[in-house]
Amino acid sequence: MTDQQPRKITVSDKGELTVPDVPIIPFIEGDGTGRDIWPATRLVLDKAVEKSYQGRRRIEWLELLVGEKGFHQTGQWLSDEALQTISAHVVAIKGPMTTPVGTGIRSLNVAIRQKLDLYACVRPVRYIDPVPSPMKQPEKIDMVIFRENTEDLYAGIEWQAGSADVAKLIDFLNTQMGTTLSAGTGIGIKPISEVNSKRLVAAAIAYALEQGCPSVTLMHKGNIMKYTEGAFSRWGYDVAKERFGDRTITEAELYSQYGGQAPAGKVVIKDRIADMLFQQVLLRPDEFSVIATPNLNGDYISDALAAQVGGLGMAPGANIGDRCAVFEATHGTAPKYAGLDKVNPSSLILSGAMMLDYMGWKEAADKVRTALQATIKAGVVTYDLARQIPGAREVKCSAFAAAIAERC
Repeated sequence: MTDQQPRKITVSDKGELTVPDVPIIPFIEGDGTGRDIWPATRLVLDKAVEKSYQGRRRIEWLELLVGEKGFHQTGQWLSDEALQTISAHVVAIKGPMTTPVGTGIRSLNVAIRQKLDLYACVRPVRYIDPVPSPMKQPEKIDMVIFRENTEDLYAGIEWQAGSADVAKLIDFLNTQMGTTLSAGTGIGIKPISEVNSKRLVAAAIAYALEQGCPSVTLMHKGNIMKYTEGAFSRWGYDVAKERFGDRTITEAELYSQYGGQAPAGKVVIKDRIADMLFQQVLLRPDEFSVIATPNLNGDYISDALAAQVGGLGMAPGANIGDRCAVFEATHGTAPKYAGLDKVNPSSLILSGAMMLDYMGWKEAADKVRTALQATIKAGVVTYDLARQIPGAREVKCSAFAAAIAERC
């Protein structure tokens, strides 16, 4: 007999989850089109769980008032209570969030990641047939981006040109550090640390080993930024050797010792300069599986790869730390479409499937992905895909979700 009492997911000191039959999962509806895509996503996730486990499992949803809804109802964009609730429940999901203007929060998304130490932004990019793509062979694209979430330029350490504070910093740099900065310079600090780089790369390697991926590529601009991004690459190789030495080989070892053929069970660790990698994921996408990279590079490459398989509307994502994880839509709020029941909910639906995978509910996760692809193949799609797929039938956001749920 299953326990139908709603309970929190818990996490052990080793990072292992205990998921009850009825987990309480906090959700943030999101701003703008969040009011459309969240109900659609919830419908699909609930149906997939119901079909997979025949009532033995279900999700008890708990709404958190964050973003515009939170500000209008509580006067806070992101409350400490909401952050504590996410932390206490271990797993959460959220729609797109606006960036408030004129407040101390640079970005709600960044604030959630940093305050909860969700250091790995994980973005799978995989083609779903027959979504229109600018690529000739989009089916070759099957990558997972591990983007460091807590530092780099996203740390937000910067000073405005012309301010009193930047004048002090320019004076120090020019007089003490030998720079020649002009008075009209704005300055940002790019912190990249050994501890944060290593834990991000370690998470990427652990994922590759668990999923049977052939390689992890360290993406960096270390030829120019030698002591930040160059250090990221060096620390990435170091942690591979320190923690996974018996299960990884370098690309140099692959050719010098193994004739270019990786032994079974070994993950190849390689690195690529960022601008070179942008070319190679276009020209030779099947050579890359997991990419680990600092924050700003990860922002660029994940969106660029999403464009190769049909756009951000089809791209799921998660922010994962050692103690909790938040799954999210990767696109913006699109406020002009809010409340029109029009936009494509696939990003959030697929992020929900990632959440189910994370919980160990893989049967339900597979149902979501299979049903979504079957619905698109049947030509039942939202406006963004209907205008690109000959013979497709355009339906509303809610109708698209209902069609997916019916196929679960």
